[in-house]
Amino acid sequence: MAEIVNLNRARKEKARRERESEADANRRRFGRTRAQKQADTDADTRARKTLDDRRLEPTKSDDKQPPQD
Repeated sequence: MAEIVNLNRARKEKARRERESEADANRRRFGRTRAQKQADTDADTRARKTLDDRRLEPTKSDDKQPPQD
């Protein structure tokens, strides 16, 4: 005997599968979440600030000295 299928349920399951496959394609296309992008931006900002804080500024006496050969 044939299996009885609820057509409304089958239609909804098919639509769900299509949405899931489209979402999977978008995840592969765009890749990262907003939180991941923000975390990378924050890490980059912290690294730049750390480097800028440790930068040595040339003194005025260093600017006036002639280059050594």
